[in-house]
Amino acid sequence: QVQLVESGGGMVRAGESLRLSCTASGITFSKAAMAWYRQAPGKERERVVLIGPSGTTSYAPSVKGRFTASRDNAKSTMYLQLDNLKPEDSANYLCYSYNDNSWGQGTQVTVSS
Repeated sequence: QVQLVESGGGMVRAGESLRLSCTASGITFSKAAMAWYRQAPGKERERVVLIGPSGTTSYAPSVKGRFTASRDNAKSTMYLQLDNLKPEDSANYLCYSYNDNSWGQGTQVTVSS
């Protein structure tokens, strides 16, 4: 059974940082292309970053230079470092496995001005 569990969200002020984690089970994580998405109320789900099995990344223009994705295949975990957060970054952040077409439940990030 595939399971993706996100953690690390919270409430912060503009300019502050958070680090999100997504731990996977039931998949061959080291071979999985993964992604972080986010969805704010009333808005479409947006891909934040794609991270390949070896760690190569592709960021959305809105977060490039502020967010950094990484992964530890030995721990079946990927991370998203969110720096210089803005109120418009407020959303539920979800991880996704392309190989398995599976989603986590998400972790909420709220940024106040």
